[in-house]
Amino acid sequence: MVLIIDPQQSGISGNMIIGALINLGADHKIVKDVMEVYGSHFGEVDVEIVDVNKAGISASFADVRCSDHQATGYTNLLNILNNIEHEKVTKTILEFAKKVFQTVAIAESHVHGVDLDKIHFHEVGAADAVADIMGASYAFHELGLHKMKVYGLPPALGGGRIKSEHGNLSVPAPATLEILKNVPATGGPVDYELTTPTGAALLVNMVDEFCEFYPLITNQKVAYGAGKLDLEFPNVLRIVSGSLPIPTDKISILETNLDDVTGEVLGNTMDRLMEEGALDVTIIPTIAKKNRPGHLLRVITKSKMNNRLSEIIIRETGTLGVRTMPYVHRHIVDREIIPVEVDFDGNIRTVRIKVAKIGKEVINSTVEYEDAKKISREMGVPLKDIIRIINQKVKVEDD
Repeated sequence: MVLIIDPQQSGISGNMIIGALINLGADHKIVKDVMEVYGSHFGEVDVEIVDVNKAGISASFADVRCSDHQATGYTNLLNILNNIEHEKVTKTILEFAKKVFQTVAIAESHVHGVDLDKIHFHEVGAADAVADIMGASYAFHELGLHKMKVYGLPPALGGGRIKSEHGNLSVPAPATLEILKNVPATGGPVDYELTTPTGAALLVNMVDEFCEFYPLITNQKVAYGAGKLDLEFPNVLRIVSGSLPIPTDKISILETNLDDVTGEVLGNTMDRLMEEGALDVTIIPTIAKKNRPGHLLRVITKSKMNNRLSEIIIRETGTLGVRTMPYVHRHIVDREIIPVEVDFDGNIRTVRIKVAKIGKEVINSTVEYEDAKKISREMGVPLKDIIRIINQKVKVEDD
């Protein structure tokens, strides 16, 4: 299962996320209670969940009415949250919410150039922000969305100017921009603040991967959460849940051309890369500069390993540079290892079979190489014959 958070049209705020999650199926009574219980420790909070229509789109709206007691420092905020008890708020939910608060706090700290424990918070200390973040965190986990792959589309930021304690500021707010570093976003399409710091912080903590367009999915449910403003277009946040026909994985590819490296060095480099966590290493014969025979070394890896594996390539081969393709998608099928007992002329051996599936459909099965190799050596039978016998056994059982 996958989830898409789509704030392209009208941006994203805390109450829009809550509305969309309730529209998706979260229990509105419990969400309301969580918001009021936590928010009441920072101010007077009253929440009403209603169905509304925004320019022709039916949506759920979390109407949060509150007044703050006083501004709250970041450390004090965490202490208060830790001491509040709610039977529906698990440790996992609370830790997620605290990550969201931390995201806002760090952004405010960077913008104002003040340490976290000294900063005067405008969003983090507000009762409505506490209610929004706790309510959204609960609903997100109640629906099990934290276990899904979550995609995010570029949020609309809005435009114009807003009033703040620091004067008249242009939209987006400085904290919003800080939170959305390295996240694709777009200005407009109206002169209002569409994406708030709270909404941005929830977005970046919920999303696993941002993309410009919808990924290939089978849509199963669409939900809408309404914003407060009435605009000329539907002021709604859209959330789509569905499934991927074939699961995808995000990887990086590292490459370098080598024309003066021996086979021994290539083999050792390949071993080192696999030992350090590369997903796959390929060495391809090629013709390099000045028509010299050489090799293309290609490494598939997780993005977090790029720097480490690039350093190994440079140190082991002496190459002057490594090309990096940092964000590459690959389609991967579900795999299952099934143990099968095979009779080799009275000698019963257990062999693992790798089964590949798309959904529930089996598309391929292969013998685990190491198992077949071990049996081949122990029995003194060629590997190809061992694999053939195993495949015949598996085929008979399938039939």
